[in-house]
Amino acid sequence: MKGRMIVLDQFAGREAAALLVDGILQDLLIDTDGVRPGAIYRARADRPMKGQGGMFLTTPDGPVFLRQVKGLSPGAPLLVQVTGHAEPGKATPVTSKLLFKSRYAIVTPDAPGLNISRRIKDDDLRDTLLEIAHDALPDRDMGLILRSSCDGADAGEIAEDIAEMVVLARQVMADAAGEPEKLTEGDGPHVLAWRDWVEPAQVITEDKGFEHHGVLDQIEALYGARVDLPGAGHMYVEPTRALVAVDVNTGGDTSPAAGLKANLAAVRDLPRQLRLRGLGGQIVLDLAPMPKKDRRAVESALRGALKSDGVDTALVGWTNLGHFEMQRARVRAPLPEA
Repeated sequence: MKGRMIVLDQFAGREAAALLVDGILQDLLIDTDGVRPGAIYRARADRPMKGQGGMFLTTPDGPVFLRQVKGLSPGAPLLVQVTGHAEPGKATPVTSKLLFKSRYAIVTPDAPGLNISRRIKDDDLRDTLLEIAHDALPDRDMGLILRSSCDGADAGEIAEDIAEMVVLARQVMADAAGEPEKLTEGDGPHVLAWRDWVEPAQVITEDKGFEHHGVLDQIEALYGARVDLPGAGHMYVEPTRALVAVDVNTGGDTSPAAGLKANLAAVRDLPRQLRLRGLGGQIVLDLAPMPKKDRRAVESALRGALKSDGVDTALVGWTNLGHFEMQRARVRAPLPEA
């Protein structure tokens, strides 16, 4: 099964989408009962959290938590957008910097300016996109980012996409006063697949598509901690309450370079494993034994793997015990919750 395939289906009674490349599951989106990231609320400031630089806000769906609230008084209304899934027992994280994101464009009401993805190198295309943007947003009272998916897209579709996001942004921004209310729902898995998986792919919408194309078997494997790596090595990806522990082993390989080979294979596949399992927060890698001189190669491989990942991840560095630490945004619910 060669090439890219997007399968739109249901999983456990919920809307779901899967991205496969050469038959291997690369990304998985499953709807949850919780609030979707991207949803926008008109909220009311409730009480500040001293020492944390944040404030709890009231919404129709319960409390949310906003950081960096300088100058915000309790009782004041404001617009906020959900940035990720909440940990158990914690409030949903939100931001006051709203983004209206679609397939070709991102409208930024609080950050005026026009930007085009750096991945678009063709000067003629960039000039064409500038003309489209100026026509769609003549007042320049909002910011606009044209995504790399504009490359090769129809000019009319790009202009229509921008216009729809501008209209939505104006409607939401004009509705800032009043009692707490949910103003947008956030995109579900099928819309997210259309929005973010923009490279050419075969799209499957048939009933039981997950079963027919092997997605269910690959999802089942994600419930186990063990991940077999190319060669003899393997790793275990195990979430705990405090962090996600990743243990890399060489298996039956006893060659001098066994540790480096297993570690390189592990970090190259790690972003995919975290993405599919919906894991974030603090991540600690207990890598296989290797000389310190090989650490740079492992870091470079990990950075390369994260470039196309799409989830904000900070590489913290090495500990005295030789572990490697990362901090990853919690943008999805863990697979067992979904």
